[in-house]
Amino acid sequence: MARARTALVLIDLQRWIVGMPWQPIDGTAVVEACGRLREHFTADADSVVVLVRHVSADGGDGGADAPRNQLVPQCAPRAGDHLVTKTALDAFEGTGLHETLRDEGVTDLVLAGLSTAHGVAATATTALRLGYGTTITTDATASVDEPQYRAALTRLTGLGAHTTRVADLVATRAH
Repeated sequence: MARARTALVLIDLQRWIVGMPWQPIDGTAVVEACGRLREHFTADADSVVVLVRHVSADGGDGGADAPRNQLVPQCAPRAGDHLVTKTALDAFEGTGLHETLRDEGVTDLVLAGLSTAHGVAATATTALRLGYGTTITTDATASVDEPQYRAALTRLTGLGAHTTRVADLVATRAH
């Protein structure tokens, strides 16, 4: 039997999004935490890295190649990464992400990025519905305010998602 694979899904870490005001940590701290996750997952041959970015469906934001829509350097695509461009909150909606994960043998997802209450929550909700084990890294995501952040995490854990901190996840996966 094949070993279960885990995908790290980093959501909406584009320059213009990261630069917005976030709570309980700022965009720079989210990116730093996501960078630690990425390095950990990149070093694990049984893991998959998925980078998700949002663009406007009507092209009003300049499209995928516009400078504002580029992922921050720490999250720029590397060889072997999967880049998903979405036009809705949910990274699964209309993108082929589920098929990519299935083809890669992925059974579990670790989600991080911006924002907890929007792209992360929408993607996590669909992942749970599709049967993926879903973990949210609480110190690698943020929302427009702390009550919204906490409410989103509470709702997601009520749906069956797990939550953890980056250091705990890395320590657990190292064994």
